[in-house]
Amino acid sequence: MVYLDFEKPLADIEGKAEELRAMAQKGEGAVDVEKEAAALDRKASDLLKDLYKSLDPWRKTQVARHPDRPHCRDYVEALFTEYTPLAGDRAFGDDHAVMGGLARFNDSPCVVIGHEKGHDTKTRIHHNFGMARPEGYRKAIRLMDMAHRFGLPVVTLVDTPGAYPGKGAEERGQSEAIARCTQKCLEIGVPLVSVIIGEGGSGGAVAFATANRIAMLEHSIYSVISPEGCASILWKDAERMREAAEALRLTAQDLKKLGVIDCIIPEPVGGAQRDPQAAIAAVGKEIAAMLADLEGCKPADLIRDRRTKFLQMGSKSLVA
Repeated sequence: MVYLDFEKPLADIEGKAEELRAMAQKGEGAVDVEKEAAALDRKASDLLKDLYKSLDPWRKTQVARHPDRPHCRDYVEALFTEYTPLAGDRAFGDDHAVMGGLARFNDSPCVVIGHEKGHDTKTRIHHNFGMARPEGYRKAIRLMDMAHRFGLPVVTLVDTPGAYPGKGAEERGQSEAIARCTQKCLEIGVPLVSVIIGEGGSGGAVAFATANRIAMLEHSIYSVISPEGCASILWKDAERMREAAEALRLTAQDLKKLGVIDCIIPEPVGGAQRDPQAAIAAVGKEIAAMLADLEGCKPADLIRDRRTKFLQMGSKSLVA
């Protein structure tokens, strides 16, 4: 288990409990040691609940970036059957930061698209840490076109720090690809539902989340820029990221109040990284509910619903 900075007291308690159990296995005062370990477990459980009871925006940002959180591939493998990945944008190449293809959800055909970050150093480099290049967005456009043609609902799983800002990506039209992908989301006449499962960063997230229904995991984030990037631009000091996180209103709770998202999916105590299977099951339940809500809607109504949703977002007053 990787512990975040604010979880250090919890790490100390759980570490001591593990040490005591190791002593018990060696036969060193097994009964008393086990009692002490159990007491430490209770203390750790109470501390975990207290820590996660009221996380501030910066701590939620840290949790959303936790390397042990389930990633797109984990959700696809657990929730979808007969997944057939499709690669390439038919123009330049394939982008491993974006995965997608045909699948079945609850035995119904659909198209699933998402950002994949990877789970260790090798796979993170392979997937470019979830930062898509233009060909990733163009691949998503191709998949959404296919979904529209065959009348298949689209499910998107968002988890990206933002689009890749490299020289090659800019030369191949990064901003145009993001804009076209966002436009395609608004044009397709099939149900489109999106879940922010970790980070929802910048236009790289919006390009997948311009949906009829948007859900966020309880400790995920969704914003126009990262807190560090915001602090660097506004104050020329990336160390003011905590202040920036507060100002950006990037938490699921703030975005629900502002009408940017439709619902918040509860996470296990301690975050999705503590119980990935429970988090995945909760996401699956919410995807099913969102798709059921849109079932039977006519293509024109789905497009109108999506456009109206986003046009109305700026009409709500921002309450401090």
